[in-house]
Amino acid sequence: MKSYPKGSKTLLNAWAFYDWANSVYTLTIASTIFPIYYGALFLTANKQVHVFGTDIKNTALISFVTAFAFLLIAFMSPILSGIADYIGNKKVFMKFFCYTGALACIGLNWFSLEYIYISLAFYFLGLIGYWGSLVFYNSYLPDIAFPEQQDRISAKGFSLGYVGSVLLLIVNLAMVMKPALFGITGTEGEAAMKAMRYSFIMVGIWWILFSQYTYYILPKGVKTDRKVTKDVIFNGFKELKSVFGDIKENLRLKRYLRAFFVYSMAVQTIMLVATYFGEQEVEWGGDQEKTMGLIVSILVIQIVAILGAFLTSRASEKFGNINTLIVINFIWMCLCFYGYFVETPTQFYITAMFVGLVMGGIQALSRSTYSKFLPDTKDTTSYFSFYDVAEKIGIVIGMVIYGTIDQITGSMRNSILFLFVFFLIGIILLYRVPKDETQKL
Repeated sequence: MKSYPKGSKTLLNAWAFYDWANSVYTLTIASTIFPIYYGALFLTANKQVHVFGTDIKNTALISFVTAFAFLLIAFMSPILSGIADYIGNKKVFMKFFCYTGALACIGLNWFSLEYIYISLAFYFLGLIGYWGSLVFYNSYLPDIAFPEQQDRISAKGFSLGYVGSVLLLIVNLAMVMKPALFGITGTEGEAAMKAMRYSFIMVGIWWILFSQYTYYILPKGVKTDRKVTKDVIFNGFKELKSVFGDIKENLRLKRYLRAFFVYSMAVQTIMLVATYFGEQEVEWGGDQEKTMGLIVSILVIQIVAILGAFLTSRASEKFGNINTLIVINFIWMCLCFYGYFVETPTQFYITAMFVGLVMGGIQALSRSTYSKFLPDTKDTTSYFSFYDVAEKIGIVIGMVIYGTIDQITGSMRNSILFLFVFFLIGIILLYRVPKDETQKL
């Protein structure tokens, strides 16, 4: 297989194309069709389910399961990245998690309340697969792109992901709204639910199919002849400890990671629960209007996010990464406050538009800023493992807080409002990141 030099257009595009392949998971499963399907299952159950020996609100349950998945990912990442570094083959691990996640999406076709435990297991494995593959995907960035290329190629990856996922979602939307046109039979409600299940299968197939180009072009890693032994299993934690020690000596990187940990906690939590919020808290006219309204809202987010990622990358070039991140966090903070008062579909659409504007931008810019702040090292997987562990632990904390407030108060509005605090703290911490006079960041 041909080897492509660092910075080559083919290599960069192949890396970015994985976003096209895997972003259908975040849109259809995490953000749109599955939350609607999940909510519809509870229409006759008073939004409660008896599971693990207790009655729990459906949205709180999915928050806690999500938090547990991210806790496991945070624990596994150092082990897997350590093994990947030791044997020099990131691609094998990236493929494993990709295929695990894709097959779990297909398994969601059988999600039901009657088999709630196996159903939650499919949802759980989908999260593990998606986020696990990102550990290795993100770690490729400094290997395949030079620092001056990283902002743009990171933004291009997110943009490709938005375009690809929107294309599939449009097809899924047509299936749900007009199932008869696709040969899906049954009553109106039954056919719509069946169409949603079919969309889960399509996500899994899409993810596997389009990831093949990325796997064909990306290098395996730095090849070694070493074999994995039991002594190597926890090598990742040793590397993580070493990375942590290096970070403590790097004031700028240390302070940036503190800020990232706090604001990313809130960003990822909102992205994971936004559709559940819209499904329960917004006053829709009926089930069909709710389904259409939620999907349209997510489409708006994805389309605007393409523009948002582009504008953010240009803003970072002009004003610097940290200054741009401060502004984006301020917008997120305002959205949390506004979200508490959202009741009508129009208000929800307005919120969706602004969320889209800052969603892609903050993700792409956070990733590329971290990559730029790294010291000169070949051990990029361990550094990005640390980045991912920080992000995942933040999500665990965010989802547990969100689910707990939701369960105790019975309203997701209070949970959204509480996230305001995290963005405020994130802004304060970003102001404390030292400026590098030799590079505008």
